[in-house]
Amino acid sequence: MIIESWSPEETFALGEQLGKEAKPSSVYCLNGDLGTGKTVFTQGFARGLGIQGPVNSPTFTIVQQYDDGRLPFYHFDVYRIGDISEMDEIGYEDCFYGDGVSLVEWSQLIQELLPDHVVTVTIEKDLEKGFDYRKITVEGME
Repeated sequence: MIIESWSPEETFALGEQLGKEAKPSSVYCLNGDLGTGKTVFTQGFARGLGIQGPVNSPTFTIVQQYDDGRLPFYHFDVYRIGDISEMDEIGYEDCFYGDGVSLVEWSQLIQELLPDHVVTVTIEKDLEKGFDYRKITVEGME
């Protein structure tokens, strides 16, 4: 499915809707260039899971865990990962295959570690349509 977002609020709302629909052991791959709205989408996703506190990108910690929603939420940002073995060190398998929901920014960098079934969300800008315009493609929803 392809969604056109014309504002950060619409991007947040889409994330929130997908967060409300998320099921245990789901892995969402969130891809897009810097500045496309991945953090806004993720904040909406967390809100859809019932997480009320602040959600920021875990750029330097690789994963941030939130336990105050209806499911545990594991927010990965693997942009700065130096070696794939770092994922083993942080226990990614417990997150991907446990009772929570994982959202992985820059997932293409760890493609070989991802489960067979993931939901892929790709956010793209098109400045010809406006500064806040985003084309959001969601693939793998059942």
